[in-house]
Amino acid sequence: MDIRFSGSRSEVAPLTWGQWAIWDAIQKTAPDDRYFNFGRVLAVPKRVRPLTVERAAESLGALVERHESLRTRLRTGPRKGAGPYQVLETTGAIPLTVSGGDPELLLDALAATAFDYEDEWPLRAGLVVAGEEVTHIVLVFCHLAADGLGAEIAITDLRLLLLRGALPGPPPPSPLDLARWQESGQGLKVAEAAAEYWESRYRRIPPTMFDRPADAPAAPPVWRAQLVSRALDLAVRRVAAAHGTSTSTVLLAATSALAGRMSGHDVCAMLPIVGNRFRGDTAKVVTTLSQEGLFVLDLRASDFGDLLRAAKPAALRAYRSAYHDPRDRDRLTARVSLERGTPIHPYCCFNDMRLVGVTDSSPSPHDERAVRRALDETTLTWPLSQDRLNCRFCVHVTGEPGGLGVSLTADTRFVSRDAMERYLRDLEALLVEAASREALEPVG
Repeated sequence: MDIRFSGSRSEVAPLTWGQWAIWDAIQKTAPDDRYFNFGRVLAVPKRVRPLTVERAAESLGALVERHESLRTRLRTGPRKGAGPYQVLETTGAIPLTVSGGDPELLLDALAATAFDYEDEWPLRAGLVVAGEEVTHIVLVFCHLAADGLGAEIAITDLRLLLLRGALPGPPPPSPLDLARWQESGQGLKVAEAAAEYWESRYRRIPPTMFDRPADAPAAPPVWRAQLVSRALDLAVRRVAAAHGTSTSTVLLAATSALAGRMSGHDVCAMLPIVGNRFRGDTAKVVTTLSQEGLFVLDLRASDFGDLLRAAKPAALRAYRSAYHDPRDRDRLTARVSLERGTPIHPYCCFNDMRLVGVTDSSPSPHDERAVRRALDETTLTWPLSQDRLNCRFCVHVTGEPGGLGVSLTADTRFVSRDAMERYLRDLEALLVEAASREALEPVG
């Protein structure tokens, strides 16, 4: 069965800044670019059940008609102007996989291979069926079409389509509309301001954070270690509440401090992944808006509290810098690298993948004995390995059933597996200790 759609227009436009950024990352990671696939599982609401396969396909078709990015493909062939571009199609059919198994296994299967960016639609969909009834809908997104927040918008709209049959109001802005704004005079001014920030910081940061070859790299060279810790979750929330900031900023400061310690630098240059949904015309768009900002932190503070106080304004500057034209960044990177006589790139990134509300600080009771007991529950696993990645040191933050999840994906030619594990253990210890100090004073 297919998901059939018929939209209102068919057009061609340049890539958006977010699409340029992820396309560059995809090219540098291929043929392991399946790394960027991600998906969501929607349990069919009870009010909708029993849901037939045909009705589910109709709702998915309506979703694709509403969000133009889901029927937009990449083109890299000759065209007026340089570089790839995007093509929005009016009509088409997306294959729909029907399975009787576990929805998470279906998600893994749909995400297991890289997208064909020119010939495949940027959405893969599957239905889990029990008897004659659909119980779960599984979506896997091409990262050129959506980021994590965009996927949440799509899932929310799909749920409403199942419940109501239609969505009120006009469709949200399209990536094509956003691309044209970014090429306008207003967009160019925003891009120019961001480029000035990047250039000024690139002149004084370490050329790269991880430049020393590690002994005995693993095979394959890229590995991921994941720590899941309830003690870390309690500690981070305590520190965030005490300092009036978000848990994301606390983790950004702590990961930067330890990255600097590991690499031997007094200044850390970290690339946080920023959602870029602060404008009215970007808040509800299903597209890839997330881009790297540049977070620069002097690590010569007397204690972690002082470091965190410096991190708050530095984080705001980094978030503003993330809304930039990657082509500007490429040009200034080449220019500054030539001036400094060495390639400039941090190869060090941070991605808090939790939803925005979860990253806000919320005071938690801080009982020393409870935290120590929680430390015994901490787990560390190695869920991924592959040959290529466009970075050397990537920290991801997720919410997990057992607590806060912090994973480190690294190139073992620069960061050994032993060093990766030590880094995650040290991060937990640093923040548990910081929370213990804050526990001496009441929050508020």
